[in-house]
Amino acid sequence: MNKKSFISKSLLVTFSFAICVGAYAQQKEYPQPERMKPGMSEYWTPQPKIVTPGTTTKAAALTAPSDAIILFDGKDLSAWEGAQGGPALWKVHDGVFTVDKKTGDIQTKQKFENYQLHLEWCVPENITGTSQGRGNSGVFMQGLYEVQILDNYNNETYVNGQAGSVYKQTPPLANAMRKPGEWNVYDIIYSAPIFKEDGTYRVPPTVTVIHNGVVLQNHTTILGTTEYIGFPKVRKHGVGPIVLQSHGDPSEPISFRNIWIREL
Repeated sequence: MNKKSFISKSLLVTFSFAICVGAYAQQKEYPQPERMKPGMSEYWTPQPKIVTPGTTTKAAALTAPSDAIILFDGKDLSAWEGAQGGPALWKVHDGVFTVDKKTGDIQTKQKFENYQLHLEWCVPENITGTSQGRGNSGVFMQGLYEVQILDNYNNETYVNGQAGSVYKQTPPLANAMRKPGEWNVYDIIYSAPIFKEDGTYRVPPTVTVIHNGVVLQNHTTILGTTEYIGFPKVRKHGVGPIVLQSHGDPSEPISFRNIWIREL
């Protein structure tokens, strides 16, 4: 047998063996997956921690849940300080506190990362002014990212500066303002950014804003710092305070009450 014939016969045998193995594999029956039962996709641990929700009545504001950190309980500003140092000097009275525009912004002494924030704010009934000059304030996540506070009840302004906007970035989905003299409620869910080594976002910050029960921001990506002049900047940072803004507009100052936070 010459070399060429031997190679041809070898290839024929190999090919025939492969066909037989393939046919055997097709004929062999393997066990089928077990039939699914409801319990196969259920798990019971770990059980969520029990949190007692707050209560509300017609006469009183919503109380904080059992695991909340109370930032203002109607008595004093002991949880706050001046944003430039020193004590928080805004005026506490009748279970609320009112912006003092002469003393500047205030911020929490404690710093936070991911959280659920509840705060209530009221535009005075005798408010004057128009556009941005009407009950202007803001709440800053980690001291850098502002959710706008403004009286937009029958008061138009640029939409990415309206109440509930991520300031100068994302307009709110709706205008849910109550009229001056009535209390507005913000519930804010905030996720802090994660940074790469070079200081850029690996995961950008996001925010959900619910105003008087109406969703204004739905897991909105924050593009960077909320600048008054210019565009967002990405600034690497760690935990930060909640900041309330003392805006320099000429209108009557707004008030706050019932502020609490749940760390997530």
